[in-house]
Amino acid sequence: MENLIALPAVMLFLLFLTAVVSIFTVKQTTAAIVQRMGKFQTIRTAGFHFKIPFIDAIAGRISLKIQQLDVNVETKTKDDVFVGLKVSVQFRVLPDKIYEAFYELENPYQQITSYVFDVVRAEVPKLRLDDVFVRKDDIAVAIMRELEEAMSDYGYGIVKALVTDIDPDAAVKQAMNHINAAERKKLAAEYEAEAERIRIVAKAKAEAESKRLQGQGIADQRREIARGLEESVEVLNKVGINSQEASALIVVTQHYDTMQSMGENSNSNLILLPNQPSAGSDMLSQMVASFAASQQLGEQMKKVPSKNGKS
Repeated sequence: MENLIALPAVMLFLLFLTAVVSIFTVKQTTAAIVQRMGKFQTIRTAGFHFKIPFIDAIAGRISLKIQQLDVNVETKTKDDVFVGLKVSVQFRVLPDKIYEAFYELENPYQQITSYVFDVVRAEVPKLRLDDVFVRKDDIAVAIMRELEEAMSDYGYGIVKALVTDIDPDAAVKQAMNHINAAERKKLAAEYEAEAERIRIVAKAKAEAESKRLQGQGIADQRREIARGLEESVEVLNKVGINSQEASALIVVTQHYDTMQSMGENSNSNLILLPNQPSAGSDMLSQMVASFAASQQLGEQMKKVPSKNGKS
C-alpha cells in the first residue's frame, strides 16, 4: 500500500525534473546553440524555449552585442622612428552567420589581433612619422577593409576600426617638442621685431610732426617779432630817431629786458658775458657802426657796373 502511494510522488518528481531540464531561456542580444546528441541542431534567440531532456543540450551562448578589441602595435616608420599605435576594433556577430561564428573560429580576438598587426606593419613603414599622424584615418580604413574581407567568412562583421593613439619613442617626442618650441620662439621674435619697427616708425613720424609744428611756431613767432620791430621803428622815426639808431635802441632794450628776466629767477645759473655796466653802451656803439658800414657797402655795390654794362 505504501509503495502505491509513493509511486505517484516519484512520477511527479520525475515530471518536474524533466520539465526543469527541458525549459531554458535566452537573453536579449544573445543566441543559444542547441546540439542533439553532440550534433548541431538549431539556433535559439531571445525568449522562452524547450528542448528534449537528456538528448538536446545547449552547446554554448554567443553575444550579438557590439564588442571592442584594443590592440597595441609597435612598428617602424619610413624615417626609421619606432612608434606605438593603439587600434580599437569594434565588431559583432552577424545574425545570419551565428553558426560560422560559433563553430569555425576558435578565438576571434586572436584572429583580429593578427590581422591588425599585419595591416599596421604593412602600412606604417610606407609613411614618415609626421604623415602617420596626418593619415591615421587612412590606416584605420585599411585595417577595416582587410578585417571585413577576412572576418566575414567567419561570421563576424567589422563595425569600425579606429587608430586611437600614436605614441613615438620618448626621445623623438622630446626632439619634436624642441623643434616646435624653436619655431614658436622664431615666430615670436619676428612679431616682436615687427612691433618694434612699428614703434620706431610711429615715433619718427611723431617727432617729425612735432618738429614741423615747432618750426612753424618759431617762424610765426619770428614773424610777429619782426612785425613788432617794424612798428617800433616807425614810431621812433616819427620822433626824429633814424632807423639805425632805432634798431640799436630796440636791441639794447631787449638786452636789458633779458637781464631783468634772468634776475627774477633766483635759481638761474646762467652767466652772460660781457656783463659790465658799459656793455649796453658798447653794444649800441657797435651796432650803429655796423649799420653804417653796411649802408656804405650797399651804396658802393650799387655803383659797381654789372656784366651787361648797367650800373
